[in-house]
Amino acid sequence: MRALGAIVLSIFSIWLLSEPAFAEKRVALVIGNSGYQNVARLTNPANDAAAIAAMLKRAGFDSVETRYDLKAADMRRALRDFGSKTRDADVAVIYYAGHGIELDGNNYLIPVDATLETDTDVLDETFALDRVLVAAEPARQLRLVILDACRDNPFAKSMKRTLGSRAIGRGLAKVEPSSPNTMIAFAAKAGSTASDGDSKNSPFATALVNHLAKPGLDLRKAFGFVRDDVLKATNNAQEPFVYGSLGGNDVTLVPAAPAPTMAAPTDQDATMQRNYEFALQVGTKPVWDAFIEKYPSGFFTALAKAQRDKLAAEAARIEATSKAKAAQEEQTRLAIEGAKAAAQAKAAEEAKATEKARVAAELAKKAQEAKVAEAERAKAAALTKAAEEDKTAEAAKAAKTQAEAERAKAAEAAKLAADEKAAADRKAKEEKLTALSPTDSKSEQPIAVDLPRSLQSELRRVGCNTGSVDGDWNAASQRSLDLFNKHAGLKLDVKAANVDALDAVKGKTERVCPLICETGFRADGGQCVRIKCRVGYQFGEDGVCKKVEAKRPSAMREEKGNQKDRVKLDATPSKPQASGQIVCDAQGCRPVPKGCSLAAGNGPGPGGNANPTARSMVCN
Repeated sequence: MRALGAIVLSIFSIWLLSEPAFAEKRVALVIGNSGYQNVARLTNPANDAAAIAAMLKRAGFDSVETRYDLKAADMRRALRDFGSKTRDADVAVIYYAGHGIELDGNNYLIPVDATLETDTDVLDETFALDRVLVAAEPARQLRLVILDACRDNPFAKSMKRTLGSRAIGRGLAKVEPSSPNTMIAFAAKAGSTASDGDSKNSPFATALVNHLAKPGLDLRKAFGFVRDDVLKATNNAQEPFVYGSLGGNDVTLVPAAPAPTMAAPTDQDATMQRNYEFALQVGTKPVWDAFIEKYPSGFFTALAKAQRDKLAAEAARIEATSKAKAAQEEQTRLAIEGAKAAAQAKAAEEAKATEKARVAAELAKKAQEAKVAEAERAKAAALTKAAEEDKTAEAAKAAKTQAEAERAKAAEAAKLAADEKAAADRKAKEEKLTALSPTDSKSEQPIAVDLPRSLQSELRRVGCNTGSVDGDWNAASQRSLDLFNKHAGLKLDVKAANVDALDAVKGKTERVCPLICETGFRADGGQCVRIKCRVGYQFGEDGVCKKVEAKRPSAMREEKGNQKDRVKLDATPSKPQASGQIVCDAQGCRPVPKGCSLAAGNGPGPGGNANPTARSMVCN
């Protein structure tokens, strides 16, 4: 480390003695977004960007990168590449002309391919102002960002809000740069919009070209002149604003040309300042000593002495801290050693006391073991006595249990004999009653015998059973319950009559299965009545009354002339016809479709009784 410090000191001393005139490295990025794809095109940003780029090139900037109509990917790449250039630059300038937007107090620059359908799209499709400042941050002396993006934003008019509390402001929001020697200039102050003007360039860009690159003009004063020009050009409608702060020295984009008479002092001060800044970057005591030796007096000499004294004070503090730490460690070590000796003495005393306690515990243990042995002997004697008593009790209990079992067996035999006698008496009584009144025995049948009859009766009531109500649950009864399931939308078991089916059918107060009548009949009030046609009409095969056509004689030659046509008609296949039957229910009458027929004897009549004219529709 000492060898390295000596090398750095030697290089710095040689540099101070040689006093070369190092020039500042200045770089700039100029962006003009005019051709927006999803909103109206802007005219001036491209022209303004070209004018600012030309001004910076005339000012002697080392690099001026000009980009137009950048999409999101291109804008990201441009900022990344410019960030690489600013790492070894003294001055970095970024100029942006185009659309910008403020969301929740933060400013964003909008690329030309942005859509911004919702407010959250701002976070995904635009670039935060902080990202732009990151690209210029590596510059050592000055970071200048100029935004001509305070125009009336067309995206905000159609943008959907995902949160009612999310604010989208007018123009751009006020900013406070966190890095020193950073300036951010707005074309219009926070919360207001800028004008493009009527000429080729906006009023703000025109004023920047006129004042920003004047040799020797401090930036703060230059932006003051820009403000005055814009206010005058817009009739006080637009006021540019600058955020950030600079040091006490003048900061210019273009250095002033030195006066002939003051050339030597100016060069001397500039060289001293440049050497001071270089020494500040190295920041070691030998470098400050070399600077003070080179410049014994002056403002920067006083600053150098203060920096050297600061380093000396820090070194003294570090040394004092190290000594205090060493003393504390020594004190701790001694305390630990003293505690160790005291702990050893205490441990010896504790060992003696523990041994005494162990001997006392051994004696107590032996005495306790003697007591336990005595208790065990007494316990064994008590268990022997208890076992003998239990044996006697078990024998008595077994004799008692056997006696109770014999009594229970005798009682069970007596009960069985009584039950058999009662059964014989009941059977004799039933046979006697059967002989005297054979019809009365039918009423004593189980309820299950009447369940099929009741279900058949209820199915007839709702129009689903056309068979007899005889209590015989046959195939016809199963079809009736299946028909009920179909029209009631249920899935009852049809194999046997059951209480669930009976309750479900009783729950229907109106007809469930439709009334189906044969050809020539229609449903009327729950029964089938014959259809009557008015005078001059007759009932057709399709179930509709048709007008009777009078027969007119035709000439023989017409019959002969139409014979060929009749042959053609006979050869033509007939079109599908209706079956000629109709079916009627509570909703009305309708023809029976082709492929379907009416089955006889399945249609219910009025009141659920069988109707010989009723039919049910069966389709193939």
